[in-house]
Amino acid sequence: MHIPDLPEAELDFRPIRAQGPGGQNVNKVETAVQLRFDIGASSLPEAVKARLLRLRDARIHAGGIIVIKAQRHRSQADNRADALARLQALIRSVWTAPKPRRPTQPSRAARERRLDAKQHRGRLKALRAPPGD
Repeated sequence: MHIPDLPEAELDFRPIRAQGPGGQNVNKVETAVQLRFDIGASSLPEAVKARLLRLRDARIHAGGIIVIKAQRHRSQADNRADALARLQALIRSVWTAPKPRRPTQPSRAARERRLDAKQHRGRLKALRAPPGD
């Protein structure tokens, strides 16, 4: 299962300010990265695009745009690599088509075992009844 590398032109990295504590640095340096990826305009196979759009994921917005915000690291380059790795993981999760489910039925022997067990249980419970009932 080899997933091809995404062309740089399809990835839109935007530097943003990170949230949370960080002292003076957090107010003036944009170390966090927002990665935007348009599913419809990408070079992915149509089947993969369809599976991505069917995902119920908060990172996939209405227009088919995936938005990933990375701010785990203190450097923009590390956050950029983290955002790209998370996008690749999302694509990898839908790359192979799910195996179709084939409905099965219990065998005749299994149905008979179940009915025998039910009759056995019923007889046991009947023995618990007080005499004269």
